[in-house]
Amino acid sequence: MSKLFFKGRIDPREKYQRFGYNTKRKTKLGSENAPLILSVQTQERQTVIETLLAQHGLHGEITLEPTKPENTVQLDTLLNLPGTQTFEKKPNRNDPCSCGSGNKFKKCCG
Repeated sequence: MSKLFFKGRIDPREKYQRFGYNTKRKTKLGSENAPLILSVQTQERQTVIETLLAQHGLHGEITLEPTKPENTVQLDTLLNLPGTQTFEKKPNRNDPCSCGSGNKFKKCCG
């Protein structure tokens, strides 16, 4: 487009190219670059957390602090992510009926 006839900005401002929320970043929580930071109170709980991390292929830094309360919020959020919801497909009007009569759905059970 010609710069003579265009009244707006052709190129985006340099300021907005450097800043902003990066939605396609490479580092994910629980990877080697960004390990989970967890604290537990007992040695037994530390072994349980280590086995959970190994089962799910996550990386974390576990500190043993008997005086502070347990902090495993980051691990709990990663393990309890909601899954994809799937719905059973409703039959269309012109599909064959599911009862096995051979008629269309709209003539039989619709």
